[in-house]
Amino acid sequence: MKQPITDPTSREGAGRGGSRSRRGVDEVFGRSGSGPLSGIVIADFSRVLAGPYATMLLADMGATVIKVEGADGDDTRTYMPPVRDGEATFFLSVNRNKHSIALDLKDPKDLEVARDLVRASDVMIENFKPGNMERLGLDYAIAAELNPEIIYTSITGFGTGAGAHIPGYDLLVQAASGMMSLTGDQDTQPFRAGVALFDVITGLHAAIGILGALHHKDQTGEGQLVELNLLNSALSGMVNQSAAYVTGGRGANPDGK
Repeated sequence: MKQPITDPTSREGAGRGGSRSRRGVDEVFGRSGSGPLSGIVIADFSRVLAGPYATMLLADMGATVIKVEGADGDDTRTYMPPVRDGEATFFLSVNRNKHSIALDLKDPKDLEVARDLVRASDVMIENFKPGNMERLGLDYAIAAELNPEIIYTSITGFGTGAGAHIPGYDLLVQAASGMMSLTGDQDTQPFRAGVALFDVITGLHAAIGILGALHHKDQTGEGQLVELNLLNSALSGMVNQSAAYVTGGRGANPDGK
């Protein structure tokens, strides 16, 4: 059964819990459960699908995931119908086993609470457009100053280079990657997949990258920046079709050959 996250915690409660130690996080939020990642604290600044999917998988393995939402909540809270007990099923599908806190990152007091959360966490994850976290004062450089051991995970649509300005919508990536040319048949226009497939694949890649970074941190004590984007994940997920284009010069074909 899908489980909703807990009710948003007030700023005052978060402030008390946002100390520079994990003990403060425990006092406010507690542990989310047992499992191989029990004891790992994740500050989840991501929204909609790719990032939340990754942190949900980590929460399933016992990590304490604290989801930071704006005053109006994650966008997917409004993706209804369908609903269950008044909650959008889309939201429930990627946010089980998490705690939630509502913060306005443009408010100096709330921003300081967010920074305290970064200080107390092992992992931070965000999927804003490139440059947004820098403007807010929560980019990797700042996070690493607050917590040198932080594993900072950043998800974008088309990377931080020439494609940084393009919105990171799964639909755009399905088109740009050639995936839409693989659906339907020779006589139809390209079709999108029935789910945001590359958001999900990127979330899987993010979870794997975070696990690798945690292992590296166990061995060295070093945090690091983990960067992913939807387009690279799409090309990875298209496997033989990507290989056919790169190594054989053949474009995507509906017959898969």
